[in-house]
Amino acid sequence: MESRRTRAQRFKQQKQKNTGFIYVLTCLLALMAILSSAYVVYAMVRYNILNFRSLNYIVYGVIAFVIFLLLIFIFTKRAKKTALTLSLVFALIFGYTAYSIFNGLGAFSNLSKSTKTKTETMSVVVLANSPINDVHDLSGQTVPAPTNMDNDNIQSLLTHIKEKTKTELSLGQVDSYAKAYQQLISGEVKAMILNSSYETLLENADKEYASKIKKIYEYTVTKEVVQDENKVKTSSDGRVFNVYVSGIDTYGSISTVSRSDVNIIMTVNTNTKKVLLTTTPRDSYVRIADGGNNQYDKLTHAGIYGVEASVHTLENLYDINLDYYARINFTSFLKLIDLVGGVDVYNPADFTSSEGVYFESGTIHLDSDRALAFVRERYNLPNGDADRAANQQKVIAAIIGKLTQPGNLVNMNSILQQLSSSLQTNMPFETIMLLANGQLDSGGQYKVDSQALLTHGTMGLPSYAMPGYDLYMGVVDDDSLANVKAAVQSVINGE
Repeated sequence: MESRRTRAQRFKQQKQKNTGFIYVLTCLLALMAILSSAYVVYAMVRYNILNFRSLNYIVYGVIAFVIFLLLIFIFTKRAKKTALTLSLVFALIFGYTAYSIFNGLGAFSNLSKSTKTKTETMSVVVLANSPINDVHDLSGQTVPAPTNMDNDNIQSLLTHIKEKTKTELSLGQVDSYAKAYQQLISGEVKAMILNSSYETLLENADKEYASKIKKIYEYTVTKEVVQDENKVKTSSDGRVFNVYVSGIDTYGSISTVSRSDVNIIMTVNTNTKKVLLTTTPRDSYVRIADGGNNQYDKLTHAGIYGVEASVHTLENLYDINLDYYARINFTSFLKLIDLVGGVDVYNPADFTSSEGVYFESGTIHLDSDRALAFVRERYNLPNGDADRAANQQKVIAAIIGKLTQPGNLVNMNSILQQLSSSLQTNMPFETIMLLANGQLDSGGQYKVDSQALLTHGTMGLPSYAMPGYDLYMGVVDDDSLANVKAAVQSVINGE
């Protein structure tokens, strides 16, 4: 039989093994806690997380104390169970915090990643009742296209057709896609080339457009967007800035080039906790920058040349710098409303939308579907587009108010992740944190005011994108323009 001494020695050896295992496990957990906390500190410093009321320094101090405590336990090899427990607890806390920050940064990165490219779908279009169903059938036919205004995309399409089908199309020069469409409808040509960004323009001019044509070939052109690294900022310290909020009128990929139906400039002064929303009506008759060749047209048409054209157009109109932009399509608009639990807005007079949705007067609660109907309606409102712009401002202001509430700031990770496919912005994460820190610091909401540029509706003015069509235009009121510019500068100057 095993002697008592032998059993004691074996027990001692087993205890030493267990002690050694606990020590190794404690060291591993402590290492995880240290590495996780190091990432947390790096992220907090890099992105200004909790940078208010010295809260970030308090967090740094707590982390330093915890690491110091863990190192003492490890090197002295005392209170092994306590050391193991603390190492486990802090490894879980710092690990979860690091994981949450990493996920949040990844989700936000997706929002900015799509700003680096833009996509446009190029098509070969024929009449709906045409017997032509393949580009091979167009051999020897002249296909009109406006190479003077969209040559790069047109040539990309022709090259793709030649490579894939061994077919070369003969181009006929026209001034615009609108002119090419007129030739197609009149029977002058059998087919035309079309950039999908212009489709909504043709649909507005001809309500039966969609039923009159069919596409026999499509090719998506993806281009890299060159970032302006030398862009002048509104303020040198980044605490005052302008954001262009563009609401595009298409579903699908957020990188798709499209006209902009909602055009709001959000002027933010984090020093005074003020936000000013300035709406410019979509029909405003202004000089369109970049692809618009500085010619007069509807503001909404600037979007078909890319979001940069809209940015530059509004910068020229208001004599300001637009530091960032946020581009949101209707699908993301729906998601955002529900993500923040709906919004409450004031409706001065009851109305029924064209979709049959009734809105009573007074303060109303909007979910995603009702909000979309609310901001889209203009035909059943007394002042048409002006009232629609006011409603858009109300909803945007309500969303900002909801997003800056502490509860939603805590849930920002899930909000960013769910919006990543339908929202894009070139605003850096540090600026987002600047807003969040200001909100948490003040304990209250930013003061949000709004204004809208006034225009006078008229017909008969030429459109650069749609020559030959008599479109509704909004001539800018000079006095209103001066007042809007003064109000924006007042917020920028901290008045």
